[in-house]
Amino acid sequence: MSDARVSPANLDYQEARRWSRFLRRFLRSRNVMAGSIALGAVIIFVVLAAQISPHEPTQQFRRHRLQPPNAEFLLGTDNLGRDILTRILYGGRVSLQVGVVSVAIGATLGTLLGLIAGYIGGWTDVLIMRFIDMMLAFPGILLALVIIAVLGRNLQNVMIAVGLSSIPVYTRVVRGSTLSVKQFDFIIAAGALGASSGRIMARHILPNVLAPIIVVATNGVAGAIISGAALSFLGLGQQPPDPEWGLMLNEGRDYIRVAAWVTTYPGLAIMITVLSINLVGDGLRDILDPRLKL
Repeated sequence: MSDARVSPANLDYQEARRWSRFLRRFLRSRNVMAGSIALGAVIIFVVLAAQISPHEPTQQFRRHRLQPPNAEFLLGTDNLGRDILTRILYGGRVSLQVGVVSVAIGATLGTLLGLIAGYIGGWTDVLIMRFIDMMLAFPGILLALVIIAVLGRNLQNVMIAVGLSSIPVYTRVVRGSTLSVKQFDFIIAAGALGASSGRIMARHILPNVLAPIIVVATNGVAGAIISGAALSFLGLGQQPPDPEWGLMLNEGRDYIRVAAWVTTYPGLAIMITVLSINLVGDGLRDILDPRLKL
C-alpha cells in the first residue's frame, strides 16, 4: 500500500504549480492586462505627483483664472487659478486611499461575520444575517450618509462610512462559501481531532474562501472610489482647499458652460480608474473561477 502522506517537497511543488498556473492565466487575460496597465499608470502618476507637477495643489494663480489647457497649465486652471493637473494628481491619492481603506474595513468585518455565521450556524447565523438584512434595507449611499451624519463630515469618516456600508456584500459571499467548504472531509476531520472553531475558521476555511473575497474586494475598490467621490461632491468628504476628484467636480459645476475642462478632467480620472479596476476584477473572477479555463 502506498504512503498516503504528502511530503513537504510535494506540497511546495504543488503550490509552485498553482502559482505558475495562476500567473499564466493572469498574463493571458486581456482584461487583467489592460486594467493592470491602466491602473499601474494611474498609481505611478499619483505617487509621483510632486515630481510630475511643478505646482502645489492649493497654489493660486489669480491672473490665470479659468485658463484653458495650454503649455504652462496642461489641463487648464479652475476658478481660483489652481492647476487642474496638479489637483487631479494629488486628489488621486485621496480617492485611491478612500477605495483601499474602505474595502479593508468592509472586507475585514464582513469576512469575520460571514465566517462566524456560516460555520457556527444556529441562532448566531440567524442574528447575524437578520442584522445584515437590516443593513441591506438601506441603499449603500444612504447608509453612508446616515453614518456620516452621526460621525461628522471629514475624510476619515467617509472611509469608515463607505467601509461599513459594504459589509453586507462580504458577509453574504463569505457565508455562502463557508457553508459549502465546512462540509468537506478535512474540516470535519479537524473538528474531530479537537481543533477549536477559531482555528478551523482561520487555518482551514478562510484560505479556501479567499478567491471570491479577492474578486469582490477588487470590484469593491472601484465602488468605494465612486461612493467617496459622491460624498465629497455633496460636501461631506474631503474639505476645501485640499483636492479630491469628487470635490473638484463640485467646485467646477458652476463653470461647466464656460470652462468645461474644470469638471471634464476629474471626471475622466474617475472613469479611467474605475474602469481599470473593474477590468482587473472581472479578469480575476475568470482566472479564479475553477469552472472557467482561459
